[in-house]
Amino acid sequence: MKTFGADSLYLAPEYLGNVNSISFALVGIAVGMFIMSWNISTFILFSRNFRFLAATTNPFLKYCINNSILPLAFLIFYGIRAYQFTHHLELISNAELLVMAGGFLSGLLFILVASFFYFFRADRNILRQMTPLINKPGEYITHLRPEKEVVVDYSLIRTEWYFESPWKLRPCRNVSHYTRDFVDSLFKRHHFAAILSVFAAFLFLIGIGFFLDSPFFQIPAAASITIFFSILIGVAGAFSYFLQSWSIPYLAALILLLNFLYKIDWIDPRNKAYGLNYHQESTERPSYSREGLLAICTPDKVEADRRNMLRILESWKKKQQEKKPLMIVIVTSGGGHRAAAFTMSVLQQLDSLSQGQLMRQTFLITGASGGMIGATYFRELYRRKRAGENVNLQDRRYVENISGDLLNAIFSSFVARDLIAPAQKFRIGPYNYVKDRGYAFEQKLNANTYGLLDRQLKDYFQDEREANIPLMFYNSVVTRDSRKMLISTQPVSFMMKGWQDSTRMPQMDPDVIDFTAFFKNQDPYNLRMLTALRMNATFPIVLPNVWLPCEPVIDVMDAGLRDNYGQETSLRFLAQFDDWIRENTRGVLLMQIRDRNPGGWDAPYLSDDISDHATKPFLLLQHNWFKMMEYSQNDLLSYYSDNARRQLRKVLFQYSASKEENKAALNFHLSQRERNDIINSIYTPRNQDAFAEVMKAMRER
Repeated sequence: MKTFGADSLYLAPEYLGNVNSISFALVGIAVGMFIMSWNISTFILFSRNFRFLAATTNPFLKYCINNSILPLAFLIFYGIRAYQFTHHLELISNAELLVMAGGFLSGLLFILVASFFYFFRADRNILRQMTPLINKPGEYITHLRPEKEVVVDYSLIRTEWYFESPWKLRPCRNVSHYTRDFVDSLFKRHHFAAILSVFAAFLFLIGIGFFLDSPFFQIPAAASITIFFSILIGVAGAFSYFLQSWSIPYLAALILLLNFLYKIDWIDPRNKAYGLNYHQESTERPSYSREGLLAICTPDKVEADRRNMLRILESWKKKQQEKKPLMIVIVTSGGGHRAAAFTMSVLQQLDSLSQGQLMRQTFLITGASGGMIGATYFRELYRRKRAGENVNLQDRRYVENISGDLLNAIFSSFVARDLIAPAQKFRIGPYNYVKDRGYAFEQKLNANTYGLLDRQLKDYFQDEREANIPLMFYNSVVTRDSRKMLISTQPVSFMMKGWQDSTRMPQMDPDVIDFTAFFKNQDPYNLRMLTALRMNATFPIVLPNVWLPCEPVIDVMDAGLRDNYGQETSLRFLAQFDDWIRENTRGVLLMQIRDRNPGGWDAPYLSDDISDHATKPFLLLQHNWFKMMEYSQNDLLSYYSDNARRQLRKVLFQYSASKEENKAALNFHLSQRERNDIINSIYTPRNQDAFAEVMKAMRER
């Protein structure tokens, strides 16, 4: 999980955009909750093996003291790793780290003290409840009862000594003279008190779920994840307490019931595309079938869409400063925040070197995931500057904005909304949707970019039609069959199938869907731009797949599953307009911005031990997916450029970490050192040569 940056969520937690003592205090509280939940659940499950605790005061406290080896070992390990990470990657001074450590310990001690205070009160209440029985020794002492009871200790764990306090060791007391009913009754009262504490934590999270739109309640992702597992452990203990041996059958029945309710549409946890019309009774849903796709890419429809795109190309040409201008196509790779930050840094530098000409000469931008988020943000800034707003496109704070943390909001929503809290709704135009972690992602991205991306597809229609800004293609992958869902403001049915000569080749079915044509009855231009970005960047598990209103229902996820580098989409577009490009331009500059080194040499699949040989057949494809995609796309580029009539030049910008330990992780969170490393990566000799090559190509006549 280190590759995906999961360690940074715990080692450098953020709260309100900062790593500080408050963020560590919140993680400390969450870790304290997990430790207490673990102690509570194991106490419920295993206290019968420590019957001597029934004869002690505060039995739960003594259980926790003797069960503290694993928590203490974890806290020591966590402290060492957090120091190494925050000091070397977040560039935080030792003095600040001491304050943060104090924050963590304060949060941890607060929850421990509060928990034990609750259990001390519970012990006193239990003692009062048991007093009438205790005053009648004949009821619970075996040798005083008329019928002698022989108590056999079936304990799985032999215990002779225990810590009465952290500093005092004493032998276990023999409690065989107590009746089994008496001991069990005492333990059950303690168990019930423990269950109540878990229930209180559950209600706390439900409460947070109603206020997550406020940044104040978006606790660090590490805290959200830890609290979730705390409740999971607590629920397991509660199941065991109430259902005993029926726990597993009941759980299986619950899963079957939830599946049945899902199938009959009584519950619907699926995420939707915000802005689309999902009301089946008001619109006819399109048929996702071979016939349904062929119906929207008929020869007449394709020709009409090509003529529309040719008009846009002509408009773009009129805005250039030469008769046969250079056409720039930008393709940017996926890669979470590292791709977004690197793409923004490269575009800022190119805009500066070209004196503002980059976006004017760029006709198309496409790609996947984080790279498209960065490119979309830059294009929106350019659009606003072109409209007369005071925007400095080279301002480094835009890199900070686009790489601001998103994981805290996502995981807080996942725990408090998706899993626990009742459904809450919001509106986009006339349509209602349920708030979940997809909504949290969009709202946080919107906040990080100060509302600049809070637009709808229709808001860009005219500017793209008049070639005032570059055209953008947003892709996602249909999980049903791996077809590509292509979102554009313009009709693009010509992109649904590659070029083919039907007199020499069998007819090929569409492998791309024109989003606006397919969902023409579902108000497609009302789609939120933030949702288009999320569909393009649906990182597995972290973000929910987006389901779309057709028959049968389909869902889509990250574009990187099929075209992580954007090259497949861009080459198909160029092939469609070969004649116009040859007659009206001096060639195409394909500018690729990617978040990893080319060639497939990074992160080889190694078999270091015998277990790897067993798992290799299952994991090999997943591990080498992006490398195989690169090899395939290199072939496509070779086939396309083999035609001497096609004047195509490719320039590559690549993020390459200065040191392996500085390499940015693949997620939606960056440490300060990772962010600095990405920004400085544009100054590597290889990228500087690429900048020079782009400038040379733009200046040629």
